[in-house]
Amino acid sequence: MRARVSFKERFYKMSLTAGIVGLPNVGKSTLFNAITKAGAESANYPFCTIDPNVGVVEVPDERLTKLTEVVKPQKTVPTTFEFTDIAGIVKGASKGEGLGNQFLSHIRQVDAICHVVRCFEDENITHVSGKVDPIDDIETINLELILADLETVNRRYERVEKLARQKDKEAVQEFNVVKKLKEALEEEKPARMVELTEEEQKIAKQLHLLTAKPILYVANVSENDITDIDSNEHVKKVQEYAAKENARVIVVSAKIEEEIAELDPEEKELFLSELGIEQSGLDQLIRAAYDLLGLGTYFTAGEKEVRAWTFKKGMKAPEAAGIIHSDFERGFIRAETVSYEDLMDAGSMAKARENGKVRLEGKDYIVQDGDVIHFRFNV
Repeated sequence: MRARVSFKERFYKMSLTAGIVGLPNVGKSTLFNAITKAGAESANYPFCTIDPNVGVVEVPDERLTKLTEVVKPQKTVPTTFEFTDIAGIVKGASKGEGLGNQFLSHIRQVDAICHVVRCFEDENITHVSGKVDPIDDIETINLELILADLETVNRRYERVEKLARQKDKEAVQEFNVVKKLKEALEEEKPARMVELTEEEQKIAKQLHLLTAKPILYVANVSENDITDIDSNEHVKKVQEYAAKENARVIVVSAKIEEEIAELDPEEKELFLSELGIEQSGLDQLIRAAYDLLGLGTYFTAGEKEVRAWTFKKGMKAPEAAGIIHSDFERGFIRAETVSYEDLMDAGSMAKARENGKVRLEGKDYIVQDGDVIHFRFNV
């Protein structure tokens, strides 16, 4: 199931979302249409997507299918993830060019950035700079985000410098962090590439910098190139660029993904096997964005329902229980837990219990990706 929710709704729910950004006519809205089947306007001209569209997608997870086979519930519910389609930035956006201020504020509200880069030639689709040059495209957007961050950092630098001169301990700490960030941004390096200690990261986080957000690059290729990615020179350039900042590159053909989105699961599998592709580009993108934000999945499994739940890695059991319902967190007693692998090896919950693989975990237990949990609570 695919659904569309309003930006305001998404924002107040405070769930995590990845923003799809890119220059006009790189295939952002085509990709978003494929992700959500929401039909966002994708006409061939700049600024056709002014208000961000937010789409909710199911997170592909083979483990959920396998759990369903073992437990045989009445229904199966996958977990979801959100993408926000943000209109095309142009040069000068940091100075308010085009609809720059609006775009930057929308990027500010997402948790990670999926940067779509055009890696296909098509004379029927105009390119804003007149030629296809993925590195120039990447640097155009990165520079706009860097300039916006530099403005933020410079304002803070002036304020905190005065306090640091007065030997205010906290101000001195903050000044050192702001100075590091300022120097990096002036060298046109994103904030995420600045090495900071754990304490310094906490200070940097308060600045809400755009270039501190985790990023992955989405190389959009033509339908013909998807089966021969290695020979696409544009993709190679993007991969080399991304490697410098330890970022991932997902190669997709937005056009093909839009076609796949219309197919039912069996047709989709057949279509992919005919292309010689194991997993669709979209499924790879959803998983990569999910991982980028440090998210994991735990499962609840019973006769009525097998369900996947998204949690932030590092969460303790009561907090993870609260994702289901606040009562679960408030009245948390124990988490009856078995790992997905142990449950699969055993073949049933009863057998896993017999094998001593089902554990009773307390409030300090850190939930692991793939845990199958039954929460005990009392309110």
